[in-house]
Amino acid sequence: MSEWERLIPRPRSSFISVKCLKCGNEQTIFGNATNKVNCNVCGTELAAPSGGKAKIKGEIVAVFE
Repeated sequence: MSEWERLIPRPRSSFISVKCLKCGNEQTIFGNATNKVNCNVCGTELAAPSGGKAKIKGEIVAVFE
């Protein structure tokens, strides 16, 4: 571990690109969402809060760290 990694730790949270299973819309959401996240097109629930990391109910396409 380098000195910079000890001084500047990496965040534990990330943004996730999720694809809706119903309509196929891709949407970027926060991995630690504290509210329900619905699809912007059809309104299907994409993520639900679970006290820490969000429970993803769609298909994960990419994770941005």
